[in-house]
Amino acid sequence: MTLYAGIDCGTQSTKVVIVDSESAQILGEGSAPHPLISEASGRREQHASWWTDALEIAFHQAINNAGIEGKEIAAVAVSGQQHGFVPLDSQGHVIAPVKLWCDTETAAENQNIVDALGGTEGALSQLGLMPQTGYTISKILWLKTHHPELWEQLDTVLLPHDYLNFWLTGVRIAEFGDASGTGLLNIRTREWDTHTINLIDDSGRLQRALPPLVTAETCIGTVLPEIAYRLGISSQTKVATGGGDNMMAAIGTGNIVPGIITMSLGTSGTLFTYSKTPVVANSEMIAGFCSSTNGWLPLICTMNVTSATTAVQKFLNLDLKSFNQALEQTEPGANGLKMLPFFNGERVPQLPQAKASIHNIDSSNLNAQNLSLAVVESATYGLRFGIDLFRKQGIHAHEIRLTGGGAKSAKWRQIVANIMNVPVICVTNSEAAALGAAIQAIWCDTLTEHDDKTALLEKICRQFVHLDESTLVIPDNQNVSCYEGLYQDYLSLLQTEYPEVAI
Repeated sequence: MTLYAGIDCGTQSTKVVIVDSESAQILGEGSAPHPLISEASGRREQHASWWTDALEIAFHQAINNAGIEGKEIAAVAVSGQQHGFVPLDSQGHVIAPVKLWCDTETAAENQNIVDALGGTEGALSQLGLMPQTGYTISKILWLKTHHPELWEQLDTVLLPHDYLNFWLTGVRIAEFGDASGTGLLNIRTREWDTHTINLIDDSGRLQRALPPLVTAETCIGTVLPEIAYRLGISSQTKVATGGGDNMMAAIGTGNIVPGIITMSLGTSGTLFTYSKTPVVANSEMIAGFCSSTNGWLPLICTMNVTSATTAVQKFLNLDLKSFNQALEQTEPGANGLKMLPFFNGERVPQLPQAKASIHNIDSSNLNAQNLSLAVVESATYGLRFGIDLFRKQGIHAHEIRLTGGGAKSAKWRQIVANIMNVPVICVTNSEAAALGAAIQAIWCDTLTEHDDKTALLEKICRQFVHLDESTLVIPDNQNVSCYEGLYQDYLSLLQTEYPEVAI
């Protein structure tokens, strides 16, 4: 057997999976948590050393659980939370805590950048997407503005997964998928955008600090001897490029050809799909990222999915089983009860200051069953809003692959299928990003100059990515029609409450 490891460094923890390329099985898994620095200012940071400490723990767990010798691992790849900013000095030391994707302390800097680019239209024209507050670009300007003494030490800008690659190999490199989430990459040409870079810093420091870009199938090096010793693996172990967590999750759900949408029913909701060509939308709500498979990965993120359903569940004092039972006890439309589920503001549509609200309450519909269904329906309508943005760009899907905690609910899966009018199915592996990284490691290690790169990756995905046929849900025609009307009612309510939203 030939063994590979996939590493996923998320916000809450680092996870590792070890797979056998011959049997196409996951042999062992490991996980270790990270703390989070959180302040009312919007500060959301972590120390990079927390990630490497967790990686070591998780790696040894995975090796022990697999019952293998670490030196048998041929290659590894890293998936990392997108958009974080890891600043290094010339000696390779991290000079500041890492601002994460969820950090909003840089909102003013982001607005300054968007204004300098000429607003939404200017940003889409220049970069192919509009930088959001969570993107790396505003974090860089924040460091320059608030910590000029650290700015003078800046030698290299890395993303979280880039930093773990550097820790593993000593190589400072970036790949197109994760780099497209910085706000500094032209997604059409897949090059660092000099115009945007100079808006932040025209001295040349930032331009020099951006690492070289490589394609997704590249082997960037081998593991440093001292790191190999700490992990219990060989110093000949190869390291593939890796990528951002969404890019790796696309591989780990087999979403590497057109026609599939991966939809996460997690705390927030994420939609992404594969495209062979750049997707430069006429809406800033679609992030036209590059994929980590040498294509493109248009993505939409909504803020209120299981965060909203959990808030209602706790308000009703229901455990998860009782909440799911409540969903079964009422009909589509929740007996007229409607909700706008903006407990955390909203990104799609762009309503950062919005609040959650309940509408059309009367004495007959105010009960636990209707409240439970109303929040699930409204969270799903938010995802349908994103699906419709894709459809307006000519992006269509014949299948939705669900991930996240909400995907475990059979009732919610059926609601998704009916509201989207697309078949829905879950993948068997819950750690899609870590598996995607392992698949990319196999791709990198086994690819020869005679292989068709795309065909080989598709073959490996077919071997490893399995669909759970027991979760397959086909849209019910009667309820599709019913939900289409209910969704239009939702849009009417949305526009009444927030006239600025374009429908």
